[in-house]
Amino acid sequence: MFEFFKKKKVLANFSGISTDMHSHLLPGIDDGSPDVETSIALIRGLMELGYKKFTTTPHIMWDIYQNTHETINAAHTVLKNALKKEKIKVNIRAAAEYFLDDHFDQLLEDKTPLLTIHNNLVLVEFSFVNSPFDLKEKLFKLQMSGYQPVLAHPERYLYFRDNKEFYNTLKNAGCLFQLNLLSLSNYYGKASTELAHYLIKKEYIDLLGTDLHHERHLESLRFSGSTMGTINKLLDSGKILNGSF
Repeated sequence: MFEFFKKKKVLANFSGISTDMHSHLLPGIDDGSPDVETSIALIRGLMELGYKKFTTTPHIMWDIYQNTHETINAAHTVLKNALKKEKIKVNIRAAAEYFLDDHFDQLLEDKTPLLTIHNNLVLVEFSFVNSPFDLKEKLFKLQMSGYQPVLAHPERYLYFRDNKEFYNTLKNAGCLFQLNLLSLSNYYGKASTELAHYLIKKEYIDLLGTDLHHERHLESLRFSGSTMGTINKLLDSGKILNGSF
């Protein structure tokens, strides 16, 4: 008799976004998909939610995930061959999510070509505990190397709650912002959701990503239809760049 009072789960449809530009779908090289079979299952699930293209972004975080062009391209080739074998026709590119550490500084110093999510756009992240003391300098060096920084999930850096003006500084410095879709549904906690809506209100969001790592993320995305109103408003604004990928 209490079924009537249960909150109904609403299925999501992300076909309006079209391209997922932040995910961890390459098998066995970071904390995302552990193997090809899982990668294929996750891709099938995302395609059922309306995605048509993928730019997958494994971590390059030198203390933990020492990925390079070679390791990423090798995993990408394995996945593409498996998708072909399964007759799954989908466009999937490989880029990276760069942690702003000393190794990243060395890549810029050595003029090592970076893996971009599109054209000259480079996806970057930093610690959830505190930001690099020289964050602005790192972003400036990235720009001087010919790239445009895209900050992954700015709503998840909770220490910005009491210093929201820093978002203005990053924006004024030419940094694009990528929002995690699950941040709209309290998946990472209420504080991240509040920051997500703050950034949306400021019209600071440029890109939308799943940041998909595993089946739990996929299941939460599947039943996040209640956030579609917010997502559709973002898409209708014409400011979201996913469609141009």
